[in-house]
Amino acid sequence: MKDLTQCVVNPSVAAEGFDSLTVPVHRGSTIVFANAEDYAARGERGHTGYTYGLYGTPTTRTLEAKLTALENGAWTFLLPSGQAANSFAVLPFLQAGDRMLIADTSYPPMRDFADHDLVRFGIEVDYYDPTSVADLERRIDGRTKVVWCESPGSTTMEVQDLPAIAAVAHRHGALVGCDNSWATPLNFKPLDHGADLVTEALTKYVSGHSDLLMGSLTVRNEALITPIRSALGRYGIGVSPDDASLVLRGMETLGVRMRQASDGAMALAERLAGHPLVEKVLYPALPDSPGHAVWKRDFLGASGVFSVVFTPAATPHVPPALDMLRTFAIGASWGGTRSLMAPMPVKRNRTARPWTGEDLILRISVGLEDPSDLQDDITAFLDDVAGRTAKAATA
Repeated sequence: MKDLTQCVVNPSVAAEGFDSLTVPVHRGSTIVFANAEDYAARGERGHTGYTYGLYGTPTTRTLEAKLTALENGAWTFLLPSGQAANSFAVLPFLQAGDRMLIADTSYPPMRDFADHDLVRFGIEVDYYDPTSVADLERRIDGRTKVVWCESPGSTTMEVQDLPAIAAVAHRHGALVGCDNSWATPLNFKPLDHGADLVTEALTKYVSGHSDLLMGSLTVRNEALITPIRSALGRYGIGVSPDDASLVLRGMETLGVRMRQASDGAMALAERLAGHPLVEKVLYPALPDSPGHAVWKRDFLGASGVFSVVFTPAATPHVPPALDMLRTFAIGASWGGTRSLMAPMPVKRNRTARPWTGEDLILRISVGLEDPSDLQDDITAFLDDVAGRTAKAATA
């Protein structure tokens, strides 16, 4: 073999005896076959086989298998973001003339996707009150092919009665999908409560370090695998093995990170709930939070994300007071090591269940910092809100 060929062709190196605790990163677009017959029959390998890098490597398959086990599902697909997972959870099962019902408190980009792309494809979209099974019953019909849930709801934290919703949907022949990014599969398992499809924004808690984008889509039974896999192939959707390896690494500490974040969130939520400028705290783990009974019945724990509704007098002064923060960062998303705050508008994303409070609430994601530093930051922030509110009242 000549030198130039030696540079290109890799020698066979034994891996026996090298047993690492980490999952190897398998990079590759082309997958080679032992002979022409195997290459010609590559399509027969199905969703579990390897045919091209876009459709999976041992690295991505390891992550898929771990998520499938955690979700109690049949198979998991990896996508470039949580919203991509949401989109492809429904696209393969809808066509012109169908209807889709979406929880009114769902992630705003999901609403945007439905109102623009699904409608453009000739699909009718309607929104239902996530806390009212009766409202769902009134809106659903035989053309409804998918009912979409997100529990707790994005920003306003409504907890849905998923078993009851699934019973209504299945009676009408519709699939049920659920965005589970708030809870992760450690704290809620939608497939065990009637959902057919569950998505996770792995960007958030599962990867846990705010340094990548990825989503997952897990199906309840094998009949749902082929439509999704075929759609992903047609659209050319895949993920990087390098990013998958980072998610695998983050997943190993998911349990301890979730526990730390949940404990810290409860401490801050209880403190904020007692402040005179706070109207209410929306956190399903709090006994007086809306939906607490359903959360306690169905969930195994809470995450570190909750929202705060301030009094009408204080609300305008919340955004400028964020400049006082030293430990909390101001930013979107959640689930990383850093604690975050984000002022969120509500009313623009409500149609079926109008929001009657102030059109701005503060979403808080508690990270892994020392609790005393977070408490000090909250003190400075609340003092600034109070000072601005008092000054405005006397102006």
